[in-house]
Amino acid sequence: MGLKVKIDRMPRKKIPGSSIIYLPSGKYLKYAASGYSSLLADIIYLWSIQYYSDYNISDRFDYLDHIFSIIAELDPHYLDPYEIGAIIAVYEAKNFDKAFKILDRGLEKNPDEWIFPFQAGHYAQMIKKDYELAQKYYKKAMEIKGSPALIQRLYANAAFKATDFQTAWKNWVEIYQTAKDERIKKIASNHLYQVKAAIDIQAIEGAIKRHIEHYGHNPLNLAQLVREGMLNSLPQDLDGKDYVYDPDTGKVKSATIPWKR
Repeated sequence: MGLKVKIDRMPRKKIPGSSIIYLPSGKYLKYAASGYSSLLADIIYLWSIQYYSDYNISDRFDYLDHIFSIIAELDPHYLDPYEIGAIIAVYEAKNFDKAFKILDRGLEKNPDEWIFPFQAGHYAQMIKKDYELAQKYYKKAMEIKGSPALIQRLYANAAFKATDFQTAWKNWVEIYQTAKDERIKKIASNHLYQVKAAIDIQAIEGAIKRHIEHYGHNPLNLAQLVREGMLNSLPQDLDGKDYVYDPDTGKVKSATIPWKR
C-alpha cells in the first residue's frame, strides 16, 4: 500500500499506467495472499472501479485486460468483475476484443454460467453488428443447462441477420412448435414468415439475375421465369400470396408486412 501511495504521487506523464503497472500476475499474487486471495480480489476489483471511472487518467485502458485477469486468477468464480470488465471495455474503452476476451475468460473458468456468452452475443449483435459472431456466442449460451428460452430466439434472429436462413428457419420452427405462450407463437410465426420470404426472394432474384445474363433485360413478369426454366415454380409466402414484382426495377418484395399479419 505504501508503494501504491508513492507511485500515485508520481507525474503520470513520466510513468504511464503507474497505478497498476506494478501489479504482478494473479498467479503470483495468489501465493502472496496467504489464503486471502478472495479478499484481495475484492480489494483490487473495488479499486479498479474507482480507477476506470477517473477520466483524468488518459492511459487507464491500456492495462484493462491485465487488471481483470488478475482478479480472475485470484478468485475465478467471482462473477461480477467479468461482467463489469466487459462493460468498461465496450462502453468506455470502445474495445470489443478486450470485452470478448474478458467474457471468454469468465466462461472458461465458469463453464456453467450462460451469462457470459449471452452478454458477448448481445454486444456482438446490438453494438458491433457482427451477426455471425453473435450467432456463435448465442449458440454457446443455448447449450448451457439452465439458459433461458429467450436465447434461442436471439440465436435464430442473429442467424437470420447473418443470412443463415436455414438455421433461422429450423430454430423458429422449433420455437413455434414448443412455445406454450401464444404471444411467443405469434412472434415465431412472424419470423417464419420473414425467413421464408427471404429464402423465396433470394431464389427469385437469383432467377432474375440469370434471365438478365441471358437476355439482357428484366423479365416482364415472374411467370416468365418458370416458362424459361429459371424457376421450377413460383413460390408463395406463408399466407399463400404471390410475391410482388416490379419489372422496371427488377425488385421483389413480400405482399404482407410480417408484424401486421
